Amino acid sequence: MQGLWSAQRRNKLNLNAPPSPRTSTPPTPAVVQETVNMNPDLPGPLTPQESQPPTTVEPAVGAPTAVVNGKRKLRSSRTAESSSKRSKTTTNGGGSIAKEYEPPTARLADLGGVEGCIEKMLELVVMPLQHPEIYLHTGVQPPRGVLLHGPPGCGKTLLANAIAGELGMPFLSISAPSIVSGMSGESEKKLRDTFEEAKRVAPCLLFIDEIDSITPKRESAQKEMERRIVAQFLTCMDDMSWEKTDNKPVIVIGATNRPDSLDPALRRAGRFDHEISMGVPDDEARAKILRVLCAKLRLEGDFDFLALAKATPGYVGADLAALAGAAGIIAVKRIFKQLSDGTLMLPDPEVTSTIVSDEQDVPMAVDSTPQTPQPASDAPAANTSLFSGLSYQAPSASIAHFLIAHPDPLTEAQLAPLCITSSDFTLALKQVQPSSKREGFATVPDVTWADIGALHSTREELHMAIVQPIKRPELFSAVGIEAPCGVLLWGPPGCGKTLLAKAVANESRANFISVKGPELLNKYVGESERAVRQVFSRARASSPCIIFFDELDALVPRRDDNLSESSARVVNTLLTELDGLDARKAVYVIAATNRPDMIDPAMVRPGRLDKLLYVDLPTPVELTEIVRTLMRKVPLGQPDGSDVGQARESIERLIAERCDGYSGADLAALVREAGVTALKRTLGFLEEMTDDAASPPVLVELSDFSKALDKVSPSVSVAQRRKYQNLRSKFAGLPVRVGKDEEDKRVDEKMGTNLPVA
Repeated sequence: MQGLWSAQRRNKLNLNAPPSPRTSTPPTPAVVQETVNMNPDLPGPLTPQESQPPTTVEPAVGAPTAVVNGKRKLRSSRTAESSSKRSKTTTNGGGSIAKEYEPPTARLADLGGVEGCIEKMLELVVMPLQHPEIYLHTGVQPPRGVLLHGPPGCGKTLLANAIAGELGMPFLSISAPSIVSGMSGESEKKLRDTFEEAKRVAPCLLFIDEIDSITPKRESAQKEMERRIVAQFLTCMDDMSWEKTDNKPVIVIGATNRPDSLDPALRRAGRFDHEISMGVPDDEARAKILRVLCAKLRLEGDFDFLALAKATPGYVGADLAALAGAAGIIAVKRIFKQLSDGTLMLPDPEVTSTIVSDEQDVPMAVDSTPQTPQPASDAPAANTSLFSGLSYQAPSASIAHFLIAHPDPLTEAQLAPLCITSSDFTLALKQVQPSSKREGFATVPDVTWADIGALHSTREELHMAIVQPIKRPELFSAVGIEAPCGVLLWGPPGCGKTLLAKAVANESRANFISVKGPELLNKYVGESERAVRQVFSRARASSPCIIFFDELDALVPRRDDNLSESSARVVNTLLTELDGLDARKAVYVIAATNRPDMIDPAMVRPGRLDKLLYVDLPTPVELTEIVRTLMRKVPLGQPDGSDVGQARESIERLIAERCDGYSGADLAALVREAGVTALKRTLGFLEEMTDDAASPPVLVELSDFSKALDKVSPSVSVAQRRKYQNLRSKFAGLPVRVGKDEEDKRVDEKMGTNLPVA
C-alpha cells in the first residue's frame, strides 16, 4: 500500500509540476529528511523500500562534514529538535505509532441491520482510501469528513471501527472532551497536534467521538474558548485537502447524537460533506442484529428471530446486546436450578473415560496411568477441600452443592445439554428496558379485554383501527392503508374510555405513552410546544407506539378570540404533529374526552382524529355483563345457603331493574359499597363471638346490594344524558332538537343577516 501512495505522489508531481533545474535538487533532502533518505553516491532520491536503514542517517547528522556549512548544520539541528518533539508527544500518547494507531479488531460481519449505512460508508470512505488513483485521474475531490448521527446505542462507533478494521489502515480515535484543557490556548494546540499527527501517518482515518461537545453553535457558546475551539477545528478541516497532505487522504469521521447542536459552518460542503443517519432499527433490522449477536451463543433448536424482533420495539443495538446478556444469565441460573433439582443430569466423566479406554489397546491404557503428574492429582483434593466446609450447611438446591459435586472442569459431553432457549429471552424482556423508554414512557397496563364488560362494537372498532395494524402491518399495506388513523373516544364520564385505551395498549403489546390532560402545558414561552414535539419524537423513535391523550379538551380547546396566544400555539403544534410535513410512522393516537364540543374542529378532521367513537351509557343487558365482570373476585352467598349461581342471577336481575342510567364507574362503586356492607355485617358478628370460635367467611348477599343501591346514585343526570344525545346526533349529521332560547337566538341572527345595508 505504501508503494502505491509513493507511486501516486511521484506521478502527481511529474504530471502537474514543471521540470525543475538540477541546481534546485540539493536543498530538497534537508527539508524532507525524515521521509526520504539521500545517498551521496546517487544523483536522485530513493524510495523508502530502496533506502538504507535509519541507523545510517544518525552519523550523518553529527558528522564533521556537516560543520563546514553553518546553514546546513542549523537545518539539521532543527530537524533533530522537531523529531525529538514528535517522539516526545508520541511517548506521552502511549507508545509507538504502530502500536497506538493499529486498526481495530472489529469487522463488518459484527454489524447487522445497517446495510444502507455500510454502503454509503464504502462509497465515501473506503473508495478514496483504497483506490485514490480514480480520484487523481479524474480530478474529483473526495470527501474529507463524514458525520454519523443517531440515537445512543445504534452503532455509530462500531461502524467506524469496523470500517477501519476492514481497511487495515492507521486509526486515530480520540474522544472530543479530551481535547478541552484548562489552560488558555492548550485546547487549540491539542487539536492542531492531532490533525498534524493524522497528516504524518496518512493515509489514515481520524475518528472523533461525541464531536458535539467541542463544536457547539458559536452564537450560543457561553465562553470565548468554545468559539476558539470551533474556529480552530474549521481551519484544521480546511487543511485536510489532498494538495496539503501530499495526495495522502485523511478522512475525518465524527459521531454525535445531537446533530442540531453542531455549528452550521462545520456541516457545509468541504468539511463534513456527508451525513449518515443511523436511526432506530425496524423489525427486519432487529432480526438481523439478533442473528449477529446470537451467532456466538449456543441456542437450542430453531430460534424465531423475527418473533423476538417484533417483541422488542424501540430497541437499538446496545439494548439487544444487553438483552442477549440477560438471557445468558437467566439460562445459567436455570441450568443451576435444574442441576440442583435433579431434572437435568450430567453424564459421569469416569464412565466416558472407561469406555474410551476399553476401545483402545492395552498398551495405551497402561501408558495413560503414569502421565498424571502429582500436582494434578492434588488439584481435585484442593478444590474439594475448598468447599468441603459448606457441605453440612449448604442445602441440596444451591450452587455450593454443585461445586462440591463437580470440583473439576466439565467435559464436552457434560456441557452438551447446556444451552439457551427462547423462554430465556422471553424472561429477559421483562428485565431489560430499552434506552429510548427510560423517560416519558408508561408501562404497558395489565388491563385485558376480559376486564371490560360489554362495549362490543367499540371494542371491534378499536381492534381494527389500532391492534391489527400493529400486529399485521403487511396486510394493511397490501390494500394501500399506510397512514395510521387516530381515534377519539368521547361520551359521558365513567363509561370506560380510559379503560378501553389501556386494553388496546395491552392487546397490541406496543410502546405506550400516556399524556394526562394539561401536563404538557408550561408557564414558560415555548416550553409547551417543545413538550408536544418531544412526545411525538419519542414515539417515532420507538415505533410502533400508542400515544394516549386523556382529557384532550384541556390541551386543544377551540381557537377563537377568547383563547390566549400560548394555548393557540400548543393547538397548532399538535395539529402539525398529527398531520404535517413529518409523517407519523406507526404512531397511533388515542384521545379521550367528555367535552367534544370544546375541542378545536380541525382536530377531528380525517387524517388526524378521523374516527370518533361514542361510548354511551350501558343498556340493561350490558349492565348485567359489566356487573358479572366486576363480581368475578367477589364471594357471593345467600342466607339460606343456596347455590352461588342463583345468587349471581338474582343480583344481575336486581341491577337490570333498578340501575337505569348507571355508568360503569357507578357499578364499580356499587359493588365496592356492597362489599363494605357485607364486611360491616361480618364484623358485627365477630364482636359478639368469643375468641376461640372460628371466624365465619365474608359473603356478599343480595341484601347488601339492595342497601348499596340506596347510597349510590347515577353520576350522569337526565339533562346531561339529553345533552350527549344531541351531541351524538350533531356529529352524526342528524337534525338536533334545540331549546326555545337557542332557536330564538338563531332566528334573530338570521334576520340580522338579511337586513338591507344602507
